[in-house]
Amino acid sequence: MKILHTKEELISFRASLDECSPTVCVGLVPTMGALHNGHKSLIQASLSENQHTIVSVFVNPTQFAPNEDLSTYPRTLESDCALCADLGVSAVFAPNVEEMYESPLDAQFHNDEVSMLPPRSMGYVLEGFARPTHFSGVLQVVMKLFMLTRAHNAYFGRKDAQQILLIRRMVQDLFIPIQIRDCPIVRDTDGLALSSRNIYLSKEERARALAIPRALESILQAYNNGEIHTNTLRAIGLRELKGVEVEYLQICNENLRAIKQVIAQKSLVLLAARIGTTRLLDNLWL
Repeated sequence: MKILHTKEELISFRASLDECSPTVCVGLVPTMGALHNGHKSLIQASLSENQHTIVSVFVNPTQFAPNEDLSTYPRTLESDCALCADLGVSAVFAPNVEEMYESPLDAQFHNDEVSMLPPRSMGYVLEGFARPTHFSGVLQVVMKLFMLTRAHNAYFGRKDAQQILLIRRMVQDLFIPIQIRDCPIVRDTDGLALSSRNIYLSKEERARALAIPRALESILQAYNNGEIHTNTLRAIGLRELKGVEVEYLQICNENLRAIKQVIAQKSLVLLAARIGTTRLLDNLWL
């Protein structure tokens, strides 16, 4: 497995794959590192569908607001690379900030480069309302990775549902020749969705956080029993979340518009809650 740190190394590696086989199929798994079994499932999905898989490990500063956890976000590159090597990944791309952002990141301009703005209807609601600069940073770095890797398929976890929908929209609107693969949420044995930020939770906080998957499970059970009215389903979920600081619990369509009734195979339950100082996301695709 190759470990690549510069754009030039990645471009050269990607060109070598084409030289070996003009019909090569390449998968990309973009990550911010601190890899866990959720990331492992994405990598395995890519390995099963492509001859080569590239995993990027980059804590992207442009998707963090000034008051967020950029400086403390877990960084475990050595163990991340070991996991990728064990799985059979072809290359890990682990650049530094200066490699990905040639224009200075500073307090006045933050990121003085061509930027990617999400659509107003989807990018500034729910997660985008709470973090109005977040998706611009996500789309910017994802576009850079798409261009550098020239991947045919890119793999994202369904836990970040709004992110997936916005990346799909970017690919559609800008005619980017790549397929976006969304993969199921992977949960720990207690039901909590796997996240690199789970390490911030104390034992007591983790116990309280289990109200999040319980709320989603209660919504799913009610839906499976025939309930389709979103106000009723939302109330069922909120009952499970008593004592939890809920930022939003919304049931919407794939355009992130609130709906009155669930539309089968086209609806999502999106949930964000804060446990202590840790902000957790979870969702349900109906």
